[in-house]
Amino acid sequence: MTPIRLIKGFATVGGWTLASRVLGFVRDAWIAAVLGTGPAAQAFIVAFSLPNMFRRFFAEGAFNTAFVPMFSKKYEAGDDAEGFARDAFAGLASLVLVITLIAQVAMPWLVLAMASGFRGDERFDLAVLYGRIAFPYILFISLAALASGVLNATGRFAAAAAAPVLLNLIFIGALAGAMALQSDPLMGFDPGLAITWAIPVAGIAQLALVWWAAHRAGITLRPRLPRFTPEMKHLAIVAAPAMLAGGVVQVNLLVGRQVSSYFGDAVAWLYNADRLYQLPLGVVAIAIGVVLLPDLSRRLKANDTAGARHSFSRATEFALALTLPSAVALVAAAVPLTAVLFERGRFGPEDTAATALAVAVYGIGLPAFVLQKTLQPLFFAREDTRSPFNYALISMVVNAALAVGLAFVVGYIAAAIATSVAAWVMVWQLWLGSRSMGEAARFDDRLRSRAPRIIAASLMMGAVVWFAQIPLAPMIGAAGWRYLGVLLLVAIGVVSYFGLGALIGAFKLSDFTAAMKRQR
Repeated sequence: MTPIRLIKGFATVGGWTLASRVLGFVRDAWIAAVLGTGPAAQAFIVAFSLPNMFRRFFAEGAFNTAFVPMFSKKYEAGDDAEGFARDAFAGLASLVLVITLIAQVAMPWLVLAMASGFRGDERFDLAVLYGRIAFPYILFISLAALASGVLNATGRFAAAAAAPVLLNLIFIGALAGAMALQSDPLMGFDPGLAITWAIPVAGIAQLALVWWAAHRAGITLRPRLPRFTPEMKHLAIVAAPAMLAGGVVQVNLLVGRQVSSYFGDAVAWLYNADRLYQLPLGVVAIAIGVVLLPDLSRRLKANDTAGARHSFSRATEFALALTLPSAVALVAAAVPLTAVLFERGRFGPEDTAATALAVAVYGIGLPAFVLQKTLQPLFFAREDTRSPFNYALISMVVNAALAVGLAFVVGYIAAAIATSVAAWVMVWQLWLGSRSMGEAARFDDRLRSRAPRIIAASLMMGAVVWFAQIPLAPMIGAAGWRYLGVLLLVAIGVVSYFGLGALIGAFKLSDFTAAMKRQR
């Protein structure tokens, strides 16, 4: 077996994801400044969420959790992996094309399902218009996700990880063009409409990039009529529970958006808070999910139990070492981070306060979101998609009960509280369910020793960041200095965490550099 370099894979995916998220911040901060939290901003958020919701349901969430382990095993065994990938490509394209056509007709009902609070005001008509333009993105990005799964299963991570960068570059270019033309009364173009049209264009660009990369890797995904072969039937059987589980996750998102749509500008507040905590979540969780699943699948196929345990333990250690300090920092510094990143133009101080509260609540759930990405591959690598589905159902009930029940008491923030609590409930269930999987699902001695120290280092860093805000407050509050002030705050957090962590033995830098240089 040619092993995947686990930490190097994390670094490759994480690095490109970080670039994408930084550009995403530029995009979201600019959109917030131009559109504020008003009708156009909220309509765009709902329209953009629709294809992304279905994408996670059909492609990245469900289809790939079934496809990647099966493709990885065929690739490892030399069993016509390319033919299998072509059949899957054709089947997925046909399914998503039908969904896209239905969605164009059903868009008003889809918008109401996402945000019934829009009914009867200008947000509804805008969201329907934007939604019809944006929805074809699901076709291109779903096929791009499958091509990315092919690349990841063969140990090639760069192109798939770089693809989202194109999305944000195209967004930024569209917004810049719209703003330039807006000053011309003859050529004026609505910024909201411009960034909505950028969505399907970005999907085409992402698909082109990963298709070409897969072709260069020796897997050419040619369009053809779908065939329901025995392998496709098995893929559908394995994927079905994962699709249902993906549907449960999307129901959680729908509940939160429905609740927030009844509280003024809360849709935009929660969206911007989501974008902030998605930075560490995306960098770490996406890297782990992309790299760990094919690695575990191939190791289990080769009966390499020790290697599978090592991969699981290192992925969890990597997740904790980067996610816990990020979570603590989001709670400790939610207000200055939100103010510096978003407060400008039509995004005012009241928006900052409401968004920062959601950031802190999401921060509490951040480690749970990432740990799910280390625990779920234990099931998916064994083609067990039913257990995560059952766990997701329970989490859905918890999320809905808290979001709706607490909304009458604490308002819009109930949606964020429910999301974080449900995430921890999901982790607890996954952990219990994995106890019967033997040594491959056990933490090794190194992780058991280091995990408490990582927690301690993160909490100490949080205290340092909290108190550092006092002397830095004047700088963070000054218009010309606030960027430098928040950069200093972040630098203080990074230095204190890695310094304290190394001092108490939470990690060693040499472990990461060595893992980048060798294969296991």
